[in-house]
Amino acid sequence: MNFKDNFEKKTKERIISTVLELLDKNPESNVERIFSLLRKSIKDEYSLKIVEDVYVQYSNSPNIQEYVKNILKNTDKNCLKKFFKNMLGNALWYGVSKREKIGTDNDIKIPFTLLISPSMRCNLHCTGCYAANYCKKDDIPYEEVDRLVKEARDLGIYYIIVLGGEPFFNEYMLDIYKKYNDIYFMPFTNGTLFDEPLVDKLQSLGNVMPMLSVEGFKKETDTRRGDGIFNSVMKGMDLLNEKGVPFGASVATGNNNINTVISNQFIDMLYEKGARMLWYFMFMPVGDNPVQDINYMLSPTERLTLGKRTREIRKEMKLFPIDFFNDAPYVGGCIAGKYYCHINSKEDLEPCIFSHFATENVKNKPLLEALKCDYFKELRKRHPYNKNLLLPCPMIDNPAQIREIVKFTGAKPTHPSAEIMIKDKEFIDKIDKLAANFKPYADEAFEKEFNSKGNYDMSKG
Repeated sequence: MNFKDNFEKKTKERIISTVLELLDKNPESNVERIFSLLRKSIKDEYSLKIVEDVYVQYSNSPNIQEYVKNILKNTDKNCLKKFFKNMLGNALWYGVSKREKIGTDNDIKIPFTLLISPSMRCNLHCTGCYAANYCKKDDIPYEEVDRLVKEARDLGIYYIIVLGGEPFFNEYMLDIYKKYNDIYFMPFTNGTLFDEPLVDKLQSLGNVMPMLSVEGFKKETDTRRGDGIFNSVMKGMDLLNEKGVPFGASVATGNNNINTVISNQFIDMLYEKGARMLWYFMFMPVGDNPVQDINYMLSPTERLTLGKRTREIRKEMKLFPIDFFNDAPYVGGCIAGKYYCHINSKEDLEPCIFSHFATENVKNKPLLEALKCDYFKELRKRHPYNKNLLLPCPMIDNPAQIREIVKFTGAKPTHPSAEIMIKDKEFIDKIDKLAANFKPYADEAFEKEFNSKGNYDMSKG
């Protein structure tokens, strides 16, 4: 690290340390002081603009003010400080220049977040899921996970999403969370393994925010996930909330549960349980039987209704919702292979958790070298796949793209469902028809809801 980089890091650490002191004393009454400190201390225009934009949103919205103060008041102090230091300080501030410099030096894009599936093992067998048919021998060894997390941090990645399978099956991940205490981890979990000792451990660690999967209420959740799962998830939420450990909810949204998961009753339930985030994922045909599972996907009107409702919930700010597909205009369309990527349990480097294709395997290969692959470069070259950023996906919105890209780059399927996506005529006909049916609805919505504009600056990374 040269003198300039070291000076910048030390300056940021000093500012963050001061903010942490304010958070430790009486955080809900120090919000204005924190913003004032950041505005006076930050010198680079990019970071300062982010702070100013956030402050304007905060100042002009009583709902956001209430949301922020609720978090500051009810979150465990250790968890609160780790979120600020790791996520806001490292991932969103210090890590930006670090990732940009390494990316420029190597002519690649270093992702903002890395997704990793240390294991595909799971104690559930949910409809349409690609996990569960695995055993312990399929896990990534601890030493490999340790290496990959260290290499990610060295590249400036301080935000890691842990997937599976069920991420809490791998007890060694708790050791990883402890060792890399300057990274913020977000495991997506089925919520069935939470007990008081585990929650106490998460409270002590502070740098882990679980996202608990739920399909709606008891009927919807148990129908897809199994009897008693909803009650188990609710118990997990209660334990986390009692200890002040921040958590969110993750919803796979299909035509069987959309009306439930966008309802006021469902949002109120999550709010009362103490959830801070809600992440909507549209049901994707990537499981063991994609030709059949495509029937669970949202209709054009349902998909757009989900996006509109997400924006409404965001204004209410009881919790913060993200819609993985309908929020695409804000981030320049598809983010795969650009702002995030996924390492599966075989250590294949995939661009997206839903896109099971790869040209690189990181087993015994540096992550930096794998990120230089032509496959990811071709994806970024084609971004955005469509001028209409409500049509971001190369698999379900622009399906000819994924077939072309795979053929051009030589990417290989990493799961049987992926091979079906590019070779099975019945599936191809169905997905092409689904994309064609959605386009006129998306075109109308993009013009009406977004004035045919989006964040094209982010589209190339």
